[in-house]
Amino acid sequence: MTNRDRLKKTGLTVLLMSLLALAGCQSVGGNPGISGTAAEIDRNVDAALQTLYATTPEAKKLATRAKGILVFPTIVKAGFVFGGQYGRGGALRVRGRTAGYYNSIAASYGLQAGVQSYGYALFFLSDETMKYLDSSRGWELGVGPSIVVVDAGLAKSITTTTAKHNVYAFIFDQKGLMAGLGIQGSKITRIHPD
Repeated sequence: MTNRDRLKKTGLTVLLMSLLALAGCQSVGGNPGISGTAAEIDRNVDAALQTLYATTPEAKKLATRAKGILVFPTIVKAGFVFGGQYGRGGALRVRGRTAGYYNSIAASYGLQAGVQSYGYALFFLSDETMKYLDSSRGWELGVGPSIVVVDAGLAKSITTTTAKHNVYAFIFDQKGLMAGLGIQGSKITRIHPD
């Protein structure tokens, strides 16, 4: 076995252990943003939106144009060369009401080490992107509708008249230490909580 094969095997082991640990948080209810009943998810999404709107007023303005907002209050990312991220407990809001529940999962490979949590919200500005989310059996971000990830600088230039793209993503409430935060490659699938 070569060193490269050993590194791959070690990385896969770390990834599987990370994902199992994250799944364990879900099964024991260790993190309210990752598990829970529909009522708990709704409370966590309400709190996450309040945090996002308080820290990024432009997101609140964009919400007035959005056909729907998919919010993941907590995504946990862990890795060492190989990494994984998982979030269960996202909710799609349409006109202020929950229209469905979702999870988000991704795997990555590269120069990375650490553990981090954050939340993100996707603002859908067209009926077509809402239909795509509904009709796909697991939407992989980066495939399908284009997404603009909004950072602090871009957020200040977005208004309800300059927002021309179909989906805007806001990342918020980052905790932990890990380089390379992103949502590309995340797969979003519908879930049915209690």
